[in-house]
Amino acid sequence: MFRWLLERRRRRLTREPFPDSWEEILHRNVAHFGLLEDARKARLRALIQVFVAECNWEGAGGLEVTDEVRVTISAQACMLLLGLSIDHYRNVGSVVVYPSTVVSTPHSPGFFETPLEPVEEEVPIDGEAHPQGPVVIIWDAALESGRNPGSGFNIVYHEFAHKLDMLDGLADGTPPMRDRTQHREWVKVCSREYLRLKKAAGAGRRTFLDAYGAEDEAEFFAVATEQFFDSPHLMVRHAPDLYRVLRDFYRQDPAGHVPGGERGREIPGVRRRRRKPAGGP
Repeated sequence: MFRWLLERRRRRLTREPFPDSWEEILHRNVAHFGLLEDARKARLRALIQVFVAECNWEGAGGLEVTDEVRVTISAQACMLLLGLSIDHYRNVGSVVVYPSTVVSTPHSPGFFETPLEPVEEEVPIDGEAHPQGPVVIIWDAALESGRNPGSGFNIVYHEFAHKLDMLDGLADGTPPMRDRTQHREWVKVCSREYLRLKKAAGAGRRTFLDAYGAEDEAEFFAVATEQFFDSPHLMVRHAPDLYRVLRDFYRQDPAGHVPGGERGREIPGVRRRRRKPAGGP
């Protein structure tokens, strides 16, 4: 009964006309929207309508959550779902939006607590994903990557890839697969590419993937997702097998509509500091 009511509500939402003001926001703030064919644009609009309605949106740090904030972030988050179901975000209850980069507060050991690891230093973060909690997004980072794609960096893609990864309860770089054959191929290819990135990062060599992906398997998947959607031709050129397994998982082929002359860098510059997903490995 609950499922029937949910689907009925979603059908009602998507039958409503897509607001003209939202359409203007998409064209102004989400450059990749303009590259989609008409059928996928319609699909994305429907996903946005459902996602905006079903999420709890919270502003933090003095930010007011407006339609521009909701639609811009939702459009980028739902870009990952064009070949999947909105149910893939069933673990996304809330989206918390800060106006600009925040600094994480390190955990200070209690008086009776014996730290087993060095105390983590304060680091600036652009986003954060919690297995059973909210997604935290920095608004200015989301707006910049939406308006100016092609760098291989997109914090919305990154954090929502973590939520896909967490669907099975683990942040291990392997989201739920369609079948065992797909799972085996995923593990084979992603393990090889992860170790290749880890080796390059350890030797101080830069690659087409952000070195942050060498932190662990969960970050590798999130970083690879950013590159796949934001600068796909670099991945096709440098890691075609990785592109293939991501294409098969997402059921999308972004290299087919993103121009090949994007501004993606062969050698990324300053590495972004992102916080690991809470509860991850």
